Amino acid sequence: MLARILEGKVFAAQIKENVKTEVEFLKEIHGITPGLVVIIVGENPASKVYVANKHKACAEVGIYSEVVQMIETITKEQLLAQIIDLNGNAAIDGILLQLPLPDHLKQYETEFLNAIHPDKDVDGFHPVNVGKLTIGQEHLVPCTPYGCVKMLQLANIDIAGKHAVIVGRSNIVGKPMANLLLSRHATVTICHSRTADLPSITRQADILVVAIGKPKFITKDMVKPGAIVIDVGINRIADKRLVGDVDYEQVKEVASAITPVPGGVGLLTIAMLLSNTIKAVKLKHNIK
Repeated sequence: MLARILEGKVFAAQIKENVKTEVEFLKEIHGITPGLVVIIVGENPASKVYVANKHKACAEVGIYSEVVQMIETITKEQLLAQIIDLNGNAAIDGILLQLPLPDHLKQYETEFLNAIHPDKDVDGFHPVNVGKLTIGQEHLVPCTPYGCVKMLQLANIDIAGKHAVIVGRSNIVGKPMANLLLSRHATVTICHSRTADLPSITRQADILVVAIGKPKFITKDMVKPGAIVIDVGINRIADKRLVGDVDYEQVKEVASAITPVPGGVGLLTIAMLLSNTIKAVKLKHNIK
């Protein structure tokens, strides 16, 4: 029995269609055009592609978007000043700082992210939003784990009562994913690089989420038959192919559902960024 393939484009299209409807409602009923700004520093080619994709996605759903391109050599003070200026701009509802930053600014990354006003933090990285998520108040939530949960819901996969195992404990995916699943009544185990006998734990998972940045790390023998496998990893290997953290060809033979790489979770991330922008507008104007 081959696994059901959870194609990201199918679920992303559903989310974008919903966002488009919400945008039309905000414009027609409230006279509000949602606005998103992406700040990019330097000329990183991959970052420029990601930013262009976000800009295109905004246009597709009717969100006003702007790209603030800053030169590679800007100072910490100049970038902070730009963020503070956008915080005070009433036309902008969401601010996203594209990572990675140039080497001379990387040590200040947390300071820059914390400078974004929590109500405009559409990436969901601000300590205020992290704290709210931890106590079960979902304000603005990190887009990738939020997209994973939304995919499960749209695929009609029950979360409540399931044992979810997350491999990876990053602030971007692993930890927020745990909180999102807990709030939806899963029993959650987080594994990481120091977990003893990892395969014995991953084999217990009804839902296995993998986000560790190691190509094809999860193999067939590490997966419980019938598990739902969500692969958040994306790695470029020697022959320049993109692969996930899960050995897709092996694992699809035992899983009941699996996300491909590419074409899986990554497409949900931008869709949830658009959704978060709408959520920011509604929170700001107290619109239900």
